[in-house]
Amino acid sequence: MTQDSKQNNRQSKKTGLPPGALVYVGEKKSKSVEINVLDYSAEECKEQSGVKVDSLGTYTGPDTATWIDFDGVHDLDLIKQAGALFELHPLVLEDIVNTRQRPKSEDYGDYVFFTLKMVDYVTSSQRMTMEQVSFIFGNNTVLSFQEHPGDIFEPIRDRIRNGKGKVRGRKADYLVFLLIDAVVDRYFFTTEQLGDRIELLESLVLDGGSTDVLQRIQKLRKDLSKLRRAVYPLREAVSSLLKEEASFIEPATEKYFRNVYDHIVQVLDSIETHRELASSLKDLYISEVSNRTNNIMKVLTIMASIFIPLTFIAGIYGMNFEYMPELKSAYGYPIVWGIMLAVVGGMLYYFKRKDWL
Repeated sequence: MTQDSKQNNRQSKKTGLPPGALVYVGEKKSKSVEINVLDYSAEECKEQSGVKVDSLGTYTGPDTATWIDFDGVHDLDLIKQAGALFELHPLVLEDIVNTRQRPKSEDYGDYVFFTLKMVDYVTSSQRMTMEQVSFIFGNNTVLSFQEHPGDIFEPIRDRIRNGKGKVRGRKADYLVFLLIDAVVDRYFFTTEQLGDRIELLESLVLDGGSTDVLQRIQKLRKDLSKLRRAVYPLREAVSSLLKEEASFIEPATEKYFRNVYDHIVQVLDSIETHRELASSLKDLYISEVSNRTNNIMKVLTIMASIFIPLTFIAGIYGMNFEYMPELKSAYGYPIVWGIMLAVVGGMLYYFKRKDWL
């Protein structure tokens, strides 16, 4: 059973349940959820790992910005506790644990819920992975929920720890911008790698040196479609975030979100270009296979055409009649060979003049 089939089966468990019912849709995991906290202001930064959910309330305050990161969303009891602590809507919790959720932005008054897909691309194996990341942010607090430990946000953490850039002097909305921007930047890297795969496959198609080219083209098209499904609704989500005009999104931060929107449009343009190239690459492969088949058939046809008169001559002089011309001639055998070689040479010359060879 494929990974998509497994997740579809888990998705079907939600059928018939009331709205807000929590059903984890994702890979089964045995590792417990880890909570990491970064509490910072312009003057100081405090970091704590392995925090218990019932002690998270002590980290939020009016004078600091707090980033609470959940590594894992499979522990439904823990997610419920976090939801009760921060007074999150049941539908928000439902979307957090549903890892097949479409990227979107929703304003709940006291906070904004934002979810998107984080993409990672392993160059050595040409493998693209994707996981869901959800953000909940208000004036001073950002909650982030990830499926797996490890992410692309470590440079942001370093900037917070070392007081680099503007992040320590800004509120939670600027931190959310940095997190979303890091995900979008990774899209650029992924599209570049997919573009390199297109160039490599084009070379393989033209050289005819690989037997699995068609399968690799299909895998490329599947990756591009998967990436497009992740990025396309994200444009709408960021646009909706700008239109909501939440009170805790400062006007100075809106221009940064507009810049992210522009980057998403650029990524979509690249994806559409790559999809067209991948489709033409499949057509090129089919055309090359057809041309190679035609060349083989041409060679076989020429060989058959040459042997048709030779077979005719050999058939005549292979008949067992007693009275045949040149049958008892001392030069009959070399004469027949000469005629046959002359026929071969004449036909090859004719084919060459016609550019069939």
